[in-house]
Amino acid sequence: MKILIKNRQRHKPLNKTKLTKTARNILSLLEQPTAELSILFVGDRKMLQLNNDYRGIKKSTDVLSFEAQLPLNHSEAGNILGDVVINVARAESQAEAYGTGFYDEIYHLLIHGVLHLSGYEHENSRYRAGKMRKKEEEIFDAVKKMDSKH
Repeated sequence: MKILIKNRQRHKPLNKTKLTKTARNILSLLEQPTAELSILFVGDRKMLQLNNDYRGIKKSTDVLSFEAQLPLNHSEAGNILGDVVINVARAESQAEAYGTGFYDEIYHLLIHGVLHLSGYEHENSRYRAGKMRKKEEEIFDAVKKMDSKH
């Protein structure tokens, strides 16, 4: 399991060790022990640019997922899931609005992004949206339990 984290924002310092451990826990819970994942933390301006460039939506968002585009032999190279991009400024404001902790919101966004990379979808079907939301809650609860044990 390989986790690459890049912090390209100056809004708030991040605990990369904690984030790496959480990402590993998420992948383990999704039974993806050989998965490779890249996580990029950005600010609002960069997220607006990415959302516009890749989705044609001219506004910022909290999280984006990009599936790996490499044609790989999965048995040799492991499973490269792709990239999750998280908007730290948005995560912080959502944590305040929802009355949750900053890292809880980061975890939610990370789980959401990884689920998209794992084939979950919520935009075109109420049923699939409910299924994804349930899986998000299940993984979040498990991650929080794992977090509290250490």
